[in-house]
Amino acid sequence: MPQLHIRSAQRDDVALILGFIRELAEYEKLSDQVVADPVQMAEHLFGSRPFAEVLIGEVDGAAAGFALFFHNYSTFLGKPGIYLEDLYVRSSARGTGLGKALLGKLASLAIERGCGRLEWSVLDWNEPAIGFYQRLGAEPLGDWTVYRLTGPALHDLSQT
Repeated sequence: MPQLHIRSAQRDDVALILGFIRELAEYEKLSDQVVADPVQMAEHLFGSRPFAEVLIGEVDGAAAGFALFFHNYSTFLGKPGIYLEDLYVRSSARGTGLGKALLGKLASLAIERGCGRLEWSVLDWNEPAIGFYQRLGAEPLGDWTVYRLTGPALHDLSQT
């Protein structure tokens, strides 16, 4: 049985985190969209005002996955929540329980912090991930569509 360990990321993990992000983007066929800068990421994750947190998952002492998350807020619940932006486990570590351990740690943090929910998005074609999440008891929110503003559209709206 592999030895699993979940730890909070530190500033010196930025290169590792960016490596995981690139691997995830390759898996999701989105490599061309990764433009993250290590200096900026270090400031955003570990600076005076962190915007997100990262958990590093290790299998037998070797980093094998990560979860990047941040807090949101539910006006209906009147409580904070945790939004999981990225969860990734290297293919060599899949089936070890690391993904479940990372999500379990996030669920623990949500409860400790008084959060009302833990949520995330998954690509429609990612059947292995969808099956994994459903086996954990997660339910899709079929009534919601995600919208995003980025690039010129974001800039244009900011000028109104």
